[in-house]
Amino acid sequence: MLAGLLFAIAAADDQPDQLVATLPFGGATLLEFQARLLISAGVTQIAVVVARLTPELIGAINRIGRRGVAVDTVRSASEAVAKLHPLARVLMFGDGLVSTDVIVDPFAVEGGDALLVTRDAEALPGLERVGRDAIWAGIARVQPARLAEVADLPSDYDFQSTLLRVTAQAGAEQIPLPAGQARTGHGVEHDSARLRQRNDAVLSAHVSNRVAWADRYLIAPGARLLLPWLVARAAPVNAVAAASGVVMLVGLALIMWHWASIGLIVNFLAMIGLATGAALAWLRDEPLLARAQQAAIGGGAALGAIALGAGDGGGGAMSAGLVAALALVGLGWLAERAANEHVRRRWWASAAACPVVLLPFVLIGQPLAGLLAAATYAGVTLGAAIEALREKP
Repeated sequence: MLAGLLFAIAAADDQPDQLVATLPFGGATLLEFQARLLISAGVTQIAVVVARLTPELIGAINRIGRRGVAVDTVRSASEAVAKLHPLARVLMFGDGLVSTDVIVDPFAVEGGDALLVTRDAEALPGLERVGRDAIWAGIARVQPARLAEVADLPSDYDFQSTLLRVTAQAGAEQIPLPAGQARTGHGVEHDSARLRQRNDAVLSAHVSNRVAWADRYLIAPGARLLLPWLVARAAPVNAVAAASGVVMLVGLALIMWHWASIGLIVNFLAMIGLATGAALAWLRDEPLLARAQQAAIGGGAALGAIALGAGDGGGGAMSAGLVAALALVGLGWLAERAANEHVRRRWWASAAACPVVLLPFVLIGQPLAGLLAAATYAGVTLGAAIEALREKP
């Protein structure tokens, strides 16, 4: 069992009357964003360490409870020991932590005590040292025994700092912060202005963590350009999704009207918009809208291929182009189902790669060859995914 331990004690440096945990972040509060990371990592119980219960904090805790996890407030280590399951591994976040699932997920696996550390004092200033060359980077996995040890110490000790020290002295594994993350999606902030800047960094890290080459090198750069502008203007996710959907329809219409090359480009631009909208929905905790836009990317790629195949002509309703397009859609769908993010390789096909692969062939007037090449690419990806998923002897 995995439990979460969050801290909502520190006041913001530039707003002493406001807790860091209740500062705005991701369309809600920082505490709610941290809870989302914990829940996505598999946490089913969360304890929030508090010193004072403000109206904003009470509201945030109530909203976290609606997500289907047990949430308790505690004021000391002894209360935490009483509230948390006695056998639960505890995933602990520092007060003011901002991170991403790429950093958090490795701590959700089975294992003993572990601390996320960095050697770069400038990247995460103000954090505690846990070794001569190691600075705590805000995440820890602790065993129940560590909480019990802190509970036996005087109650006026700082809970977070004491738990960190006890865990470090117990010989906790030190996991280094991945290169580059300290300045993008991960940090510990106690200042509201810097926390607002973290919004953009977390979003950029989220869209850049894609594995497939088309998503990582073509979709992500466009999304990174759009996201700061949309976040600064508090653009509604619905509006971004609707605008991208209209662009997608325009692209499909152009393909059907035999402007295939322009239509594929417009189709791909719509995918960038949908990926951007999905990232916004993720940040604002609107999972249904995020999934819908991700599904629309796949749907747009499939409809674009079918429209291209149907317009190729030569053979009536079931032309060679249409057959190739349907084969591409079928193989592509199966490949997407098989190629989860744990086994996916950089070179594998994805929905976003479809218009990119088709475009060169369309430009030279060979759409059928493009559909056949794309279908072959999807088939090879499917075979590789099946092989990756097979149990090895």
